[in-house]
Amino acid sequence: MIVRKENWLWMVLLVIISLIAFSGCELVKKKPEQTITPEKERAVREEEQRKTLEGSLAKKSYPGIEGEVWESTLLKDIPFAFDKYDLTEEARGILSEDAKVLLKHPTLKIQIEGHCDERGNNEYNLALGERRAVSAKLYLIKLGVQGSQLSTISYGEEMPVDTGHNEQAWAKNRRAHFVILSR
Repeated sequence: MIVRKENWLWMVLLVIISLIAFSGCELVKKKPEQTITPEKERAVREEEQRKTLEGSLAKKSYPGIEGEVWESTLLKDIPFAFDKYDLTEEARGILSEDAKVLLKHPTLKIQIEGHCDERGNNEYNLALGERRAVSAKLYLIKLGVQGSQLSTISYGEEMPVDTGHNEQAWAKNRRAHFVILSR
């Protein structure tokens, strides 16, 4: 019997397909289906958020505060203009980002510190620092952060970040700063 080349190729192909089909081997191994429940997804997301927060913390010691206190790179300072406590567009944008962090971590207890530059007397600067801290707190509450998470304090001019005596230094010192009291 003479087999033409075309038929011969078809026969070889048919034999190969039959061997594969009946040999029980799998060309592609199927992975077992993984079902991700909403609870698992939430737990994974919360663990990632916890790790991000933990990686951002720096332990600090503060005068007048007993126990452990932390600062986080996730919470940004709010700048203020000279002799002002109203929030600028820049400040509201920063607070919006801070609010996202606080909403993800509702167990955090935050102290908002109001700071001033060295100009003005102590009483005036303490009052201005308090108004700055309160304006930041009220805006965070407006964004959905629980008021019970937040407290305020004013340090006036007593804790400058920059000890210089010029506009550049003073601008750095006019701020609201965030400290984590408990997590």
